[in-house]
Amino acid sequence: PWRPVLSVPDRPPTTAVVLVGLMGSGKTTVGKKVARLLGWRFLDGDVELEARSGRSVAEWFADAGEDAFRRAEADLLEAALAETATYGPVVVGAGGGVVVTPANRDRLRADDVAVVYLHADAPFLASRTQRKPHRPLLTDEPVEVLGRMYDDRDRLYREVADAVVEVRPAHEAGERPKWRLAERVVEALAGLGLPAALAATSPGAPNGSEPPR
Repeated sequence: PWRPVLSVPDRPPTTAVVLVGLMGSGKTTVGKKVARLLGWRFLDGDVELEARSGRSVAEWFADAGEDAFRRAEADLLEAALAETATYGPVVVGAGGGVVVTPANRDRLRADDVAVVYLHADAPFLASRTQRKPHRPLLTDEPVEVLGRMYDDRDRLYREVADAVVEVRPAHEAGERPKWRLAERVVEALAGLGLPAALAATSPGAPNGSEPPR
């Protein structure tokens, strides 16, 4: 059962946490851990789009073009956020380019969504990113590609973000970097007053951050 989400007067409850950032920042792996800590569902934007449309991200780009893919991505985001009324609150690992669509940025700024930007510079991300089918924009020159994306998107991520969490320090600190990042995300959400995050960080809360043995 999902934890109830409380509200404050004149503001809708926050029913979704959306992680944004460039490819390789950890939106999926960190997002799953954040969902576990909050007791919420997790949804991967690219995986869900493929499941609902029957097309992979690469196939969308190859067969229909980027514009069609962005429209489908926007429709999925709207549907996923609307479905919280039926299925309960959700953590979404959004596609890296979700912020390039103005309608998505408007939706992410709504009061029922908390957005966390997983930030890292292009050289660091390039050192950790491999070309995969869901990354059709990544070529054989990842530093160059990610550098252009960073220049284009960093300000857009910050425009919609309620909090920014730095990725690189968590990796440089040693073991369990993804769990460390998830904990930082939940701490940031607690700082925003999200009840589920406050509960997860309160003294005596169950330690959901331990990885499976």
